[in-house]
Amino acid sequence: MTMLEAYLTLKPEFEIIAMEREDCRDVAVLHGERFARPWGDGEFHGLLMQDAVFGFVARQTNAILKKPLPGFILARHVAGEAEILTIAVQAKAARAGLGWRLMQAAMREARARGGESMFLEVDDGNTAALGLYRKLGFEKVGERKGYYKQENGALSTALVMKRVLR
Repeated sequence: MTMLEAYLTLKPEFEIIAMEREDCRDVAVLHGERFARPWGDGEFHGLLMQDAVFGFVARQTNAILKKPLPGFILARHVAGEAEILTIAVQAKAARAGLGWRLMQAAMREARARGGESMFLEVDDGNTAALGLYRKLGFEKVGERKGYYKQENGALSTALVMKRVLR
């Protein structure tokens, strides 16, 4: 096997690191790829500047060339409760465990900040995300009918999920 063949068949390796202001542009690009109503880099920057907000990005560590951001998570902690504001993983990086690792990082940080529980909202049709959240111990505590507007204009239900962190 040549060096090029070895590189092309190399399984990507990722590290999860704290999100910085400089990441906001790349985060917004990925958010735009994964959501029908994307947030801009200014919105991410504004959120990240708040003391209560924290986030993490996934970076590929064994790439020779700079690759697009494979994943990120943004969360907020206030008065003992944490909330996942948004999370995204590149379609081609799905099923590589990045969502799990990003969620674990956010839950650890929320606990370190004194969080006792964590909430999130998820489209009831997003079976991959629902599976991940259930495996992580999140349970449905409510729903918001007609909350998400799909690309075709249809409205879908947001499930409100909670996990105790302590």
